[in-house]
Amino acid sequence: MSSERRRPYPFDQIEPKWQAIWDERQLFHAPNPGEKGFDSQKPKFFVLDMFPYPSGAGLHVGHPEGYTATDIIARYKRLRGFNVLHPMGWDAFGLPAEQYAIKTGQHPAITTRENVAKFKDQLKRIGFSYDWQREINTTDPTYYKWTQWIFLQIYNSWFNPETNRAEPISTYRGPDPDSVRLAYVADVAVNWCQELGTVLANEEVVDGKSEVGGFPVVRRPMRQWMLRITAYAERLLNELDHLDWPEGIKLHQRNWIGRSEGAEIDFKVASSRCVPTIRVFTTRPDTLYGGTFLVLAPEHSLVDLIVAEEQWPVVREYRERAALKSELERVDLSKEKTGVFTGAFAINPATNAKIPIWIADYVLLGYGTGAIGGVPAHDQRDLEFAKKFDLPIVVVVQPIGNEPAMGFTGEGIAVSSPIINGLTSAEAKKKITAWLEERGLGKRAINYKLRDWLFSRQRYWGEPFPIVWQAGKHRALNEQQLPLVPPLLDDYKPIGTGEPPLARAREWIRYSDDAVRETNTMPQWAGSCWYYLRFCDPHNDQRFVGEEAEHYWMSGNKPGGVDLYVGGTEHAVLHLLYARFWQKVLFDLGYVSKPEPFQRLVNQGIILGEDNQKMSKSRGNIVNPDDVIDQHGADAFRCYEMFMGPLEQMKPWSTRGVEGVARFLARVWRLLMTESQAGEWELSAKIKDVDATRPQQKLLHATIKKVTDDIESFSFNTAISQMMIFVNAFTNVETIPLSTIRAFLILLNPFAPHITSELWEKLNRRFGDAVEDITERSWPAYDERLLVEDEVEIVVQINGKLRDRIKMPMAATEEELKTAALALPNIQERIAGKTVRNVIVVPKKLINIVV
Repeated sequence: MSSERRRPYPFDQIEPKWQAIWDERQLFHAPNPGEKGFDSQKPKFFVLDMFPYPSGAGLHVGHPEGYTATDIIARYKRLRGFNVLHPMGWDAFGLPAEQYAIKTGQHPAITTRENVAKFKDQLKRIGFSYDWQREINTTDPTYYKWTQWIFLQIYNSWFNPETNRAEPISTYRGPDPDSVRLAYVADVAVNWCQELGTVLANEEVVDGKSEVGGFPVVRRPMRQWMLRITAYAERLLNELDHLDWPEGIKLHQRNWIGRSEGAEIDFKVASSRCVPTIRVFTTRPDTLYGGTFLVLAPEHSLVDLIVAEEQWPVVREYRERAALKSELERVDLSKEKTGVFTGAFAINPATNAKIPIWIADYVLLGYGTGAIGGVPAHDQRDLEFAKKFDLPIVVVVQPIGNEPAMGFTGEGIAVSSPIINGLTSAEAKKKITAWLEERGLGKRAINYKLRDWLFSRQRYWGEPFPIVWQAGKHRALNEQQLPLVPPLLDDYKPIGTGEPPLARAREWIRYSDDAVRETNTMPQWAGSCWYYLRFCDPHNDQRFVGEEAEHYWMSGNKPGGVDLYVGGTEHAVLHLLYARFWQKVLFDLGYVSKPEPFQRLVNQGIILGEDNQKMSKSRGNIVNPDDVIDQHGADAFRCYEMFMGPLEQMKPWSTRGVEGVARFLARVWRLLMTESQAGEWELSAKIKDVDATRPQQKLLHATIKKVTDDIESFSFNTAISQMMIFVNAFTNVETIPLSTIRAFLILLNPFAPHITSELWEKLNRRFGDAVEDITERSWPAYDERLLVEDEVEIVVQINGKLRDRIKMPMAATEEELKTAALALPNIQERIAGKTVRNVIVVPKKLINIVV
């Protein structure tokens, strides 16, 4: 007995066969303008996945969910006559490969190469229609040469506030170009992990420990490369409006940027020659009369200059404790407020009252000026702080309604504020700000929560900076010296002093007799900030992307170039924000044609384990796609991933659900194929080149419309449901029209490309009128006229009791309905010998015969 008979259909033979054919024929390669096979008459569609980090664990069933959705769209758009760019690559720099190198001594490049091969095999096995000729890898020197080149463009630029755009640094007329560069060096407080030997982003710190390894993390100042993303805050905010993104993601971005309008106010420091004033930013200058204390961030540079001698021990101890907390922990609204009095006082410019200056960890150095005016009556955090430390509380805003004034944070009427008494909060803000400006005590200001991008990492496995240091100053390498490749090392461990692993490479560091190389590396974000551009022209060795290729694939009448971008919500803020920033700099400098990278964004939901928990090794609930494909085939895996529910929702994996979808595909196979006595599959004799009946036509065209609309709206689960209805309707018919089943196979092809390609080929062998591959066909169109219901089922009653049903034209007259009902054999039999007293007709619903 053949192995085919042990399976519902021979997917284990079909799928490798078609994957090999697609590879050999390069059916999914998208030529660039000017290349052989490029068709300029077709519209373009650029569909992109958030490319993966190739970990050693390989894929689990949650990873391909978004990839399956984009593949359906890519295959659908090709059938609709588009030039489709659907590439895949690897975001391969990162800490895990470096940690593995530290443990084993194996170079990260080897680990990365092995992991990429594993990921690629898994993706190919699922049957994704990627253009593998465009494959990129961020760790390839031919790729990161251009990452380094883009960094140099940022380094050699400044943001001109008058033109509101980046310009070459040569256009800056000030005395110190380094002070305005978009890439600059600063001493900043960072999350330092001694064990990992590197700086970590806030998102990489959980409960004061590193996300990788669970090692302690402390806050400490370090020299770091920074990118001046704050210069673009207003544009990053305003230009979200024209993007087709989920509103939730836009809100995440707006909140991260955090635009606030208010005032900067100068508080004079009492009895201090070193520090004349402390500047505070507030969104509520109308509450100035209620300010009863100042609070500085513990790491604020002014703390060292104002602390009273007797307070130094407690201040020093408090700062050390604060350094152990992440920023997320410090701003947690639910935590108990802590702080220490500095022993210094300031003067409230409105009341002239002497108020104490404290330090507290709920104030962050990076937001505003790193100092706040405590107004406890009208700010919840300040109120908690004041109550704990017994500080004065003064009500200066009276609610308009019946709310209590204490703790009121809304807008009301100013009270106990001589200059602005009786004014609404809006009017009071304007008047007090003008008063401060007239006296040189403050000014109107806009503030952002967004901070400049900390761009350094103390790692080996990352892009080296194309920078050298000479006489204490930094300068750029020549572009002709790129790529700058990291040296080979025997030891990848962190040095422990804060110096990166590259500091071990003494010969590599020495650039010349009086110059040394930068030893920090770029963060993993760098390569993913611009990879969509490289996909447009991945083999260009003269430019990061060719102008013609970029203009074509990123074209359109909207600001974003990539037509569809699909990925998880975990990248809702940072990756998307950083990519938008790089794109805008490149746009300002004239290197790209679009101000935004991604026009439409769709987020897929998380697939949970069968236990409704997030998949993880520790829970033992990971499902490997290879196992599912072994048992049910890649087409069943693809269809089930989409059939589970709406793409954007979270849902649990179900093995029983996969089995159900596998049975559906088996019914599709048996609809066209029968098994001979010898155990061989052959095309069914039911398939004939005949016209479809009217009901068959109506079902087909309803299915075409439903599947088309559902693909366009990403409702893949309901598209599959409609195709199941179609198959059920044709399962027991005597004849299956060839044209009808061909149209159905094209509809199913984006979802289940292997089985549909095989069945299409078998149809072509019997019926020689359509010799093309299914991928070369056109998407079927539906006829609106066939979607109109021209018949209606009428209930026929006798004395109010159901006795029969009849189908009649929608336009049938009352007389025609009566005649047809009375002519029904079942009705004639029941009224024989009786007098018909009346026939009541309810149009399009029922006929009641009264006897």
